[in-house]
Amino acid sequence: MQRKTLVTGVGAVAGAAMVFGVGTHFLTGTESTTSLDTQSTASVGGHKALAAYVVEGRTQSKYHPLPWVGVKVTDVSCPSGLKAVAGATLTCTGKKSDGGTVDIPVSVVKASAKSVTWKFDR
Repeated sequence: MQRKTLVTGVGAVAGAAMVFGVGTHFLTGTESTTSLDTQSTASVGGHKALAAYVVEGRTQSKYHPLPWVGVKVTDVSCPSGLKAVAGATLTCTGKKSDGGTVDIPVSVVKASAKSVTWKFDR
């Protein structure tokens, strides 16, 4: 009877850990697909781009989505919009709670005339 209880307990813990891990993975994703509409589109070097404020806001909100993932950042700023061209990159900056800063690399995964799929690195 004790063995069955032990096996059941271990199985329950393993199942909970798996659910926790999968949930963390989905909540902490750093990739976003954003529409290029009149509100979110800018121009950078003659190319259609995702406006800097969109990249800044989404990055700040997703950089530290859970207490056990990433560093909390505020005041994320990007030097320009993100060109809607696959492979385009830029580096944004965020402020950490200790007063330091963190560089946040951002890159375009794919782009079309209507949307940009982009990601940032933690």
